[in-house]
Amino acid sequence: MRATLRWAHSDLRTHRGEALFIVLATAGIVVSLLLATALFGYATNPWQRVFTQSRGAHVWIHTVKSADTGRLAALDGVESVAGPYPTESATVSSRGTRASVELRGTPSQPSVGRPLLASGHWLDPREPDGVVLESRLARALLAEPGDTLTLPRTARTLTVVGVADSAEPRYRAGEQPGLVWAPPSAVRDPGGRVIGLRLTDPGDTDYAVQRAVTVLGAGAVGEVSTWQQARSEAQGDNRLLGQVLGLFGLGALLAAGFAVHGAIGTRIRGHLRDISVLKAIGFTPAQVVRIFLLQHVTYALLGAVAAAGLTQGLGTWIPGRLGDAVGVWQGLPGHTVALFAVPVGAVLFIGAVTGLAAWRAGRVPPVPVPRPAAPSGGRLTGVARRALGLRLPPALVLGWHQAFTRRPRTLAAIGRLALPLLLIVVAMSAWTTIDRFHDNPERMGLPAALTVRADSGMSDGETRTLLDHDPRVADVYPGVEVAALVPGQTATIALRGLGTRHDPYPYTLAAGRPATGPDEAVAGQGLLDLLDVHVGDWVRMTVGDQPQILHIVGRSIEPENAGRVISTSLDTLRENDPRLAPALYQLRLRPSADPNRVAAGLTTAGRGHLDVHAVTNPADGLSPLRGVVAGLIAVLALIGLIELLTAIGGTVRESERDLLALKAIGMSPRQITAITVTATSCTALAAVVAGTTLGLPLAHWLIDTQGRSSGIGAGIAQGPSPVLLLLFGLAAILGAATLATLPAGRAARRRLADTLSAVA
Repeated sequence: MRATLRWAHSDLRTHRGEALFIVLATAGIVVSLLLATALFGYATNPWQRVFTQSRGAHVWIHTVKSADTGRLAALDGVESVAGPYPTESATVSSRGTRASVELRGTPSQPSVGRPLLASGHWLDPREPDGVVLESRLARALLAEPGDTLTLPRTARTLTVVGVADSAEPRYRAGEQPGLVWAPPSAVRDPGGRVIGLRLTDPGDTDYAVQRAVTVLGAGAVGEVSTWQQARSEAQGDNRLLGQVLGLFGLGALLAAGFAVHGAIGTRIRGHLRDISVLKAIGFTPAQVVRIFLLQHVTYALLGAVAAAGLTQGLGTWIPGRLGDAVGVWQGLPGHTVALFAVPVGAVLFIGAVTGLAAWRAGRVPPVPVPRPAAPSGGRLTGVARRALGLRLPPALVLGWHQAFTRRPRTLAAIGRLALPLLLIVVAMSAWTTIDRFHDNPERMGLPAALTVRADSGMSDGETRTLLDHDPRVADVYPGVEVAALVPGQTATIALRGLGTRHDPYPYTLAAGRPATGPDEAVAGQGLLDLLDVHVGDWVRMTVGDQPQILHIVGRSIEPENAGRVISTSLDTLRENDPRLAPALYQLRLRPSADPNRVAAGLTTAGRGHLDVHAVTNPADGLSPLRGVVAGLIAVLALIGLIELLTAIGGTVRESERDLLALKAIGMSPRQITAITVTATSCTALAAVVAGTTLGLPLAHWLIDTQGRSSGIGAGIAQGPSPVLLLLFGLAAILGAATLATLPAGRAARRRLADTLSAVA
């Protein structure tokens, strides 16, 4: 054992840089995997905790006031119900911020769908104007217990007495109204009712919705929301961040394993004589394998332990959502197991790869086998001879020849180096896609920057006049958005009518054509998946008690409502209901206009009649992904650096036999150095070409697959610009050439006696 440790220590002194890079790369990989685990836990567990503790309802159904909801409690599969509660749509304001809300008359704290108080207290009959706000709505309004909410254009005020968490769909400005629990007396003008159903089997949610709609009648149902939709919305971008970190972490772990395997294989070829001597003096094959295994498992263990310690100790200090995720994850029951299992799994994988490579060292015979006088494939090819005949620099020709002489080893080296480069190309594509959402939202399904809603105090004509006269507004598209029951009555979707046939709304299409004719519409990927239909099909849906039949002629990129949206023109919807008036206006702004300033200006000009919100950009929630991508690129660059050092070391050692011949024909040390540098650069060039060629289609497939699964739809992937790819390739090749210069120069200037000793 003592001899094994002495050998390992001697080898460490010789390869300090490589050992450091392996430790750093392992640490980066384990940190990525731990953060991915934290994000998955953060995405799922908080909502699940609230749902479980509040005995959340699996289905919430909004109905008209006259609906006979009492019959729902007797349905098969319904364990208990919440409500029915009277509801009123309203707009509240606090500290200059306005929000659309649903006032829900709640006489007592419910047993099903019970809000979990985060601060303050529950409703008190002695406070008739006291209300409890859903926590996200409270954050949007900057409200806390004791604050007063005003209802614009009325003399009413409400006092916040509590803030609570709920497992229902949360407030989203311009999309989902916030939830406000209020005494029944505070709901003065109820427009409908809402009832929650808790099921004995959550897997029967669709069937339960269908039965409930059948009992109530389609005309009595306004909107249906399920626990799956609420969970998916609550997980949001956190799950996507976790998937990105996990995917790249596993890819980096695979690349690191290949790099370690290549490094050990190259080192074994360079130390065949030393290994034979070890066996000759009594080392067993198991001891030889143990030397390499001990070294690299120690490196991996150091990196893994450092990563676990950093994540546990400093993870909560990471700014933004990642730090919040680590803090929540550390309080979950499975945190300790994951903190131990992830680093151990990474170390075991690297140990297994190391064992496969070290096994070859154990098979080295104790008596050195003389190397052949000429390596296999060492003769100049016809192309190389013709290149020399054209008087091309011999160093370039011989370097190219040296790089591609031994095809199996060359292909293996190119493959190992191409893998981290491929993953870097995928990471750059993800970064470019996020930038495109920010810089060109109109190409990502967000042509409008602002959504405007007017109350009953301002007519359609007055609203259009005000909006048209603002010089910062380029286009105004009137529209409506209503909830519609899908065929089978198992869920509701968003039915939109935006723009007119003379001034159509500029949807971003990924397939098909625009909806220009009667009864034509475009749909999001989420709706196509939900209904199992395709572009070209006809679909029937129900709005209240009115059927609506539309012909899907295109697939639009829909970032909102998980893509469960079907869109047509306002004229098409008016054919069913001629009295239909615009309920909202989508605004396209001029390139130089600031959406926040325009929104503030329109709100002031509307004198309290307009509710203006910026359109939510899904990329806003992915901002932490930029830092994640940058960190992953750094880890992958470290892995690529390890592989480059391995390739350079192998090239230098394998060129020792040619060194005597090159010096004999009169080549200078500078020319001999240029041969090795050229060989390394050619290997890097081949890896860059392979990584880019395979990375771009892989990135498009991965990003579009994620877009399809989230409901946004395929067609959002954007690759890096050609200039960026060119700079990336040049940096990789120049970096390889620079790294190869020093060891190649040292080898070219070795003394003749040293060269003869190495060749012997």
